[in-house]
Amino acid sequence: MNQFRKMGLGILVLAFMSLVFVTPGAAEDTIKLGVSGDHTGKLASYGIPTVRAAELVVEKFNAKGGVLGKKVELLVEDDQCKPELATNAATKLVGDGAHVVIGHICSGATKAALGIYLDSKVIAMSSSATATDLTLSGNYPNFYRTIAYDDAQAQLQVEFATKTLKAKKVAVLHDKGDYGKGQAELAKMYFEKAGVEVALFEGITPGAVDYSAIVQKVKRSKVDLVTWGGYHPEASKILTLMRKKKMDTLFLGADGIKDMEFIKVAGEYSEGAYMTGPMDYSENPMHVTAVADHKAKYGEDPGAFFDSGYAAAVALLTAIEKAGSTDMDAISKVLKSQPVDTTLGEIKFDENGDATGIGFSVYQVQGGDFVQQ
Repeated sequence: MNQFRKMGLGILVLAFMSLVFVTPGAAEDTIKLGVSGDHTGKLASYGIPTVRAAELVVEKFNAKGGVLGKKVELLVEDDQCKPELATNAATKLVGDGAHVVIGHICSGATKAALGIYLDSKVIAMSSSATATDLTLSGNYPNFYRTIAYDDAQAQLQVEFATKTLKAKKVAVLHDKGDYGKGQAELAKMYFEKAGVEVALFEGITPGAVDYSAIVQKVKRSKVDLVTWGGYHPEASKILTLMRKKKMDTLFLGADGIKDMEFIKVAGEYSEGAYMTGPMDYSENPMHVTAVADHKAKYGEDPGAFFDSGYAAAVALLTAIEKAGSTDMDAISKVLKSQPVDTTLGEIKFDENGDATGIGFSVYQVQGGDFVQQ
């Protein structure tokens, strides 16, 4: 009996040792880069360019031997820009062993997921989440972004509206979301500081069949300008309805509408609309190469936030390489102290996690395209 017990104990010890020494080794065979955003929902045109950017960056790193001598593996999860799905996506990425994550696309989804990453000591870097409090609140030390935040965008909008468009009376509309409402509230604050009358400040319900009521309110308010806080699906419907009602009121949105889907849906009615968005980096050498690679692989030009998504992937993988580790604190130290060349130019990150040296520009739809002003 004792012999059999000893044999059984030996087998258990061997099994335990295999779990301790073999399993972690297998888990660390690759550097895992997670990507999460809207890939199948109404804002997929924002999420897919970042996934493709990450794919291209991973291919380049792997072609040169990977990171820390290991291949980079891409883990992709879809959250449809919904907070409840974002928590699921974050949980899945962490469970699958993601060392760093690019995401999420929308501010509300990003905020919902960040606590999950923080608990697991995982850095998340967004290419498009602009809600100011994501970095300035100090609640998310694991969060970084390669896009400027809403406060800077709102200031630019108001400066352009007052100095260039000469707006004296405005309507500020939003979609009630973290991004849209937050951006609208900032615009309202800066308009009022500039002495501009905000005749109407109102939220609408995303996905509604008809926006006639709000358009009628705008018409009755007799404003010079409508500013929109939110995304392109609702903006295109509101603007189309305004133009069909023969309203020539100026229209100004933020980066949430700087997407070809806005022009595609609104068609001729999008002409003349203004919006703020990331600065034009088309002359940047890495941008030129990245766009050419995208066209070769996918047969088309990249969409919105491609540059900032590409920059996020480069910054994260480079930081892991320079840190010599996937430890969150080690990566953070590199991100905040060592500049890196990206599609956005040379960037590093400040103490809040915001990229330095980037910003927004104003664009207008002209001839079916976005023209920087």
